[in-house]
Amino acid sequence: MNLLKRLFSCCKSADDTDDSMKYLIVGLGNVGAEYEGTRHNAGFMVVDALAKENEARWTLERRAYRTEIKVKGRTLVVIKPTTYMNLSGEAVRYWMQSEKVPLQNLLVVVDDIALPIGTLRIKKQGGAGGHNGLLNIESLLGTANYCRMRVGVGNDFARGRQVEYVLSPFAPDDLAALAPVVEKACMAIKTFATLGADRAMNLYNG
Repeated sequence: MNLLKRLFSCCKSADDTDDSMKYLIVGLGNVGAEYEGTRHNAGFMVVDALAKENEARWTLERRAYRTEIKVKGRTLVVIKPTTYMNLSGEAVRYWMQSEKVPLQNLLVVVDDIALPIGTLRIKKQGGAGGHNGLLNIESLLGTANYCRMRVGVGNDFARGRQVEYVLSPFAPDDLAALAPVVEKACMAIKTFATLGADRAMNLYNG
């Protein structure tokens, strides 16, 4: 049985009736002090804010920092992969299998240079858009049909300087513009888990 079938089958077992109430929320980024506050770590920033808001503590576990949040009867397993961005799929695949989270309950939070700073966009599926973290997740899951939340980080860089741009810290003005988006993203994650992706898209895309 391939991975995709296993992911879907986990929500069909009579012994696992609570699995449909479990969600995996993944913030993408790179671990290490040198990457803190960089544009490529926007996903980390969102899930860090979510954990802080809910007084949840991170623990270092296999392939990720992990915490858990309860929202209206739902269990949100929240992770920050320690595999570095380009191997994010290893952590996502491991924790989906370990926690028996169905594919439709996966939400990946990721930075996006195609969106202006201050913009949030939720999609139920789609391409990776050249993002190495999403490319690796798609490769290891064997599908692009999972929800992702894109956090705009802008594209104010010269040609050929994209890597330098995403690995550099946010400017103070950009951080100020990002703060309300991070708060909005935390609300959107809870809406995704309690009311579904469509409702989250209707309320928070823009």
